Amino acid sequence: MGRHLVWDWNGTLLDDLQLVVASTNAAFATVPGPAGAVSVTVHEHRRDFRRPIHEYYGQVLGREVGLAEFAVLDRVFHDSYRTRLTTVELAADALAALAAWQGTQSLLSMWFHRELVPLVERYELTPHFLRVDGLRDDTDGGFKAIHLKRHLAELRIDGANTVMIGDSIDDADAAASVGARCVLYAGGLTDPDRLRAYGVPVADSLVDAVAIATTLS
Repeated sequence: MGRHLVWDWNGTLLDDLQLVVASTNAAFATVPGPAGAVSVTVHEHRRDFRRPIHEYYGQVLGREVGLAEFAVLDRVFHDSYRTRLTTVELAADALAALAAWQGTQSLLSMWFHRELVPLVERYELTPHFLRVDGLRDDTDGGFKAIHLKRHLAELRIDGANTVMIGDSIDDADAAASVGARCVLYAGGLTDPDRLRAYGVPVADSLVDAVAIATTLS
């Protein structure tokens, strides 16, 4: 089998940065921060966001966020996100990038599986992928590594034969955890300077990311 490519969804194939930030602010609007109401800009979100998500929320709010409060924030975020999800487009070169890869491909998202599958079908992307996986749990603000391990196990593909394209440091860490390579996309949810400082290849477009991925061995 040729080399396999695992795609990230949010912030990579799906251009949902503006919606993610708006939904994050909708969640923050329900709780007080250190000086009253809290909101973040796109730049601040790209600069500061990290997993686990409850730690990011705690950083912005200036205090620890417990499990019960996180559950509320998480629910508000997702409710807000869903209301505008149908208005979100794919990244400008997503289709070209999918067509450019010569090996097999799959999709691994931290969005809920039961909602991800029909969304991927709506964008007519299903034929590109051997497998599509999202979260099976109702709430998960944790890391992607365990999900990638399960995803590859279901595909019966070894991490050493895999490259991942994503837009976050968590994607790079997940790839490293299974012995895969990773190319990070600078047009997604993470500040490009953070990505470039992490020591893995970074591309300014998805087509460029695929081109870099084909050179990795």
